[in-house]
Amino acid sequence: MNSTNPLRYLLLYVPFLLAWATLKEYHASYIIAWLGSFFIFYLSYSGLLKKLPNDMKIIEQLMRPIFLMQVIFAGYMCCTSIFYYVNAIGYQYLDYTGNSVMFKDDIYSSIAKCQMFYVLGHAALVHGIIAKMDYPVEKKHTVYTSSMSNLLLGISVVCLPLGYVFGKVGALSQFSVQLTGLSFVAGTIALAFAVKEQKKTNFWFAGALFVSNLMNALVSGFKEPIIICVLLLGVFLLPIYGKKVIPVFSILLVMLFFILPTFIGNFRKLAGQGLALNEVRDQSIDAVFNSDQEALQEDNWAFLIYRFSEIDMFIKYVNTTPSFVPYYKIKLVEDAAISIIPRFFWPGKPIIEDMVMQRVYNAGVVDRQSMVSAKPAYIVDCYLSYGMIGIWIGLFLYGYIAQWISMKAEQLFGGYFMGTAVMFAGLYQIFWRGNSFEFLVNAVFWSFVTMYIFYVVLKAKGVLERVG
Repeated sequence: MNSTNPLRYLLLYVPFLLAWATLKEYHASYIIAWLGSFFIFYLSYSGLLKKLPNDMKIIEQLMRPIFLMQVIFAGYMCCTSIFYYVNAIGYQYLDYTGNSVMFKDDIYSSIAKCQMFYVLGHAALVHGIIAKMDYPVEKKHTVYTSSMSNLLLGISVVCLPLGYVFGKVGALSQFSVQLTGLSFVAGTIALAFAVKEQKKTNFWFAGALFVSNLMNALVSGFKEPIIICVLLLGVFLLPIYGKKVIPVFSILLVMLFFILPTFIGNFRKLAGQGLALNEVRDQSIDAVFNSDQEALQEDNWAFLIYRFSEIDMFIKYVNTTPSFVPYYKIKLVEDAAISIIPRFFWPGKPIIEDMVMQRVYNAGVVDRQSMVSAKPAYIVDCYLSYGMIGIWIGLFLYGYIAQWISMKAEQLFGGYFMGTAVMFAGLYQIFWRGNSFEFLVNAVFWSFVTMYIFYVVLKAKGVLERVG
């Protein structure tokens, strides 16, 4: 297909249109929409819509938005609903057990409708990424360093305590998450480069940082940081050891998905009893090893249905908006703009968590007396704003802006490695999973500010030298 013909992007929306046309045939519509995301993945990587970047090997550019970000974001958003659907038709894994939950009569209609929205969002995301994707990026600077592992370790070591200190200072707390994330990514890549450069001191130091990050992830009470630790190490070792690392890290990730539900469930239960975090962590690890296989399978199945997949909550939003709760239109965007303003400059600024939870309560997703935080996903906020058209606009902009930021980082920091693999991956991890409008916009804005601060500092230190 002609790569300059704008009509080629219509191919991305074929699964959505087919799912929409068959919406009254619930099961057929769901399967079409679910499989449609794999069709979109194929279009993304086949080169039919736009040629993939060829300035380096594929395994050396996985941190670009079209690759890892799309796989994590769209995979989590669109593909994980299969477990909820399989459970709805009465299966647990491959065994028919009958429905364990009393579903409403229209549950299949709701599942099909939400999956249709998911595949529309996936198509718009990829449309936005590819529309902006233009490689190779013109570099303004080049990185000058005698040892990349030394540079990365330096960034990691400086950012880690700064992130902790900034988190305790109200006026600087905006930068805490960004610095912590950059420290983690830089330290992980430093470990990979220490292996490549055969620097034993750097290897042990970077290894200690990685283990420290992993232990901190274990006491976070969330599954994502633990999985990200292992996933990133595998991605960064891939260019060094090649495809032989794929089976090893694939097995590790599968094991994590199997045992993490039990670990996290026990951790959250014990954390509310006033125990020290280290003690909670150790007891939760013991719970994993002392649980029999049947208990682990039960915990994992519940996790796959209600935590790994977010379609159950999406259904509740779709069933209440606009039937009972009107579309929010531009209100959520306005709230997101407000979130950028530091509380230091506006002491009376509304509490962002309360702003977000208001629409959760309006939709009846959780009870007001509940202590559970159930922030809506990015695609949910798009839907709550303007329905189907909101999903298309929101996800297109999501992909377009992420791609633009990644390319800007490569331009400023001398190419893919420091630009996308370090700065983009370290500062903009929120793009991988998304979040409600307020938290996403706040994080992206202050990550952009942080990125330019690092650009100025590295330029002043002579690490970045102007090209030409």
